[in-house]
Amino acid sequence: MRLSTDDLYLLGQCAISAAMQAGQLIARHSQRAVKVNTKDGGSSLAAQVVTEIDHLSQDIILQTLRPTCTKYDLAWLSEEAPDDGARLQQDYFWCIDPLDGTLPFIECVPGYSVSIALVSRAGQALIGVVYDPLTHTLYRAIKDQGAWQNQQPFKPPTPAQTLTFITDKSFAQDPLYQATRGALQRVAVELGYAGANLRLQGGAALNACQALTQAPACYFKFPKPDKGGGSVWDYAATACLFHETGAPVSDIHGSALVLNPDGSTFMNHCGVLYGSDQTIAESMIRLYRRLHQG
Repeated sequence: MRLSTDDLYLLGQCAISAAMQAGQLIARHSQRAVKVNTKDGGSSLAAQVVTEIDHLSQDIILQTLRPTCTKYDLAWLSEEAPDDGARLQQDYFWCIDPLDGTLPFIECVPGYSVSIALVSRAGQALIGVVYDPLTHTLYRAIKDQGAWQNQQPFKPPTPAQTLTFITDKSFAQDPLYQATRGALQRVAVELGYAGANLRLQGGAALNACQALTQAPACYFKFPKPDKGGGSVWDYAATACLFHETGAPVSDIHGSALVLNPDGSTFMNHCGVLYGSDQTIAESMIRLYRRLHQG
């Protein structure tokens, strides 16, 4: 089945509704104590924690999206449910992170969101929706139909003088952390900026969004041997957003992200790279090569 432009628009509206309903639930519980459990996730704490709100958010999203699965013969993949492999058989699937940034949510700090994408079996993100329940900001994109921030078509911000690099808190334990800090300053100066600002923060979806809204900026994750590094539901929605704004998104080697892998959904083997422009992205690819070889 091939989805038309009108189909994608209607499915996009469903994804927006699902994300905002889930976001309202998350906002209501954002300052309340929640029970924290652990799960078999990646090697970092952020990948291992889960709360009842993750599951309640997933329930709300699926309640909204399941009728579209029947009507359009869609599969679905969500972080808090087993992968049944249907995404490898159907032409399209919903890719859902019901609470991206569970650790910031538990800590009551910014950085959590709802992330929903529609992905083709070939691994192309056709719809991307990210909703920040703390600031009530909606990021959305549809393939070949543009990208929006709230009700306005996305417009690049006025560039700052400092180049911002964003990554996850777990990077502080990475063997390349110290070498990377100094190297990022050199990269920034070489590109003509006053300096670099390295921020370790938040969940993957909003980190990627901030690489667009706080340009010049870059969100990156280096590959690592341990399972983790985020999963496809962490990156599918923002991959669509970046494609529609014309900003580069890839793995750390510059290859396209594989958003429907046959096997593990973890991305630790390849890393991710989101840049507010191509020059910054290319510089980060070269930097990783030097650090890795060194």
